Amino acid sequence: MRPTGRRIVTRLAVLLLVAVLAGCTSSVPRPSVATEAPARPRPTPSLSLPPNAVLLPVHPVGDPVVIASGLDAPWSVLRLAGGTLISERDTALVRELLPDGSLRDAAEIADVRPGGEGGLLGLAFLADAAAPGGTGWVYAYFTAAGDNEIVRMPLSGAPGSLGLGEPEPVLSGIPKAGNHDGGRLGFGPDGMLYATAGDAGDTGNAQDLGSLGGKILRMTPTGAVPADNPFGTLVYSFGHRNPQGIAWDSRGRLWASEFGQNTWDELNLIVPGGNYGWPVVEGAAGNPDYRDPVQQWRPSEASPSGLAIVNDTLFMAALRGERLWRIDPSTGETSAWFVNSFGRLRDVVSGPDGTLWFVSNNTDGRGDPAPGDDRLYQVRVAP
Repeated sequence: MRPTGRRIVTRLAVLLLVAVLAGCTSSVPRPSVATEAPARPRPTPSLSLPPNAVLLPVHPVGDPVVIASGLDAPWSVLRLAGGTLISERDTALVRELLPDGSLRDAAEIADVRPGGEGGLLGLAFLADAAAPGGTGWVYAYFTAAGDNEIVRMPLSGAPGSLGLGEPEPVLSGIPKAGNHDGGRLGFGPDGMLYATAGDAGDTGNAQDLGSLGGKILRMTPTGAVPADNPFGTLVYSFGHRNPQGIAWDSRGRLWASEFGQNTWDELNLIVPGGNYGWPVVEGAAGNPDYRDPVQQWRPSEASPSGLAIVNDTLFMAALRGERLWRIDPSTGETSAWFVNSFGRLRDVVSGPDGTLWFVSNNTDGRGDPAPGDDRLYQVRVAP
């Protein structure tokens, strides 16, 4: 039985001074499974801290509550300063979340051709006063008739009536398929746009530096090749099967979650020019020619998609695993939350006021939808 609930807005500061926290204690719920070390642990550097403050690892506190329902195969949750947009893979709609938890159609992306894992996928936002409307651009990754493409659209309107203008092309020619389709977008702290591209069911794409498939791509906001990209192309890292989550920590490091084949799903720390081994290796192989994952899981426990970072704590949405993974890179510890409570989880993002948002994906053709699915949930997080 999947829980429902009324919307709760909490306020909790997660960046706290060590002196304030020294005498504080709080009770938190136990994770759904025992804390565990990675299957093949690898050390990670200790985190650097802002002066006079510390980013304490956080975990969920209390029960998640529903803040929206009735979504159809939602894929990407985009939080803006004045609202929230959610992409729906199979309807090609961008939905706006209203303050009362209802949803309205903000835009429909005309050239989307859904099929299998393809459709309207990742969203990202770039503030730009020079954009039409003076607000900025919403970027979308989607499956078109012959390929995967990235476009950007000017954001218009006020919260409650947001809209998207005519699409401008940013990038085309990313291989498409009914599986291994990638699709996540994000702007890094360097101001560049990053995109995850799956191998599109052709394993040879991943090691082929001439292909955009099986890669993490890095580009300027208009789709050009940055001068400092490692190969003089859009390719930032390669040897990926189907990466679907990207996020940056306080040190500017890029993390990515990735679907494996049958043996290991991965959490990778991405470096420019890094080769992550697919299809030669899957998971940690100890081969110096390839970069091993920092963490790995059996696909039955993960099949990861979206990735978020709060206080340098990583949260990873799991589809087949039907759980939210929490990873503390400073210790290598992982824990699973809400196992089998909400079904398949597609995306997770930092929410307002010390909260985390995550969205279920039970209507994607592989889940077991309950009445009201899919839903957007909110849970408080704290040290």
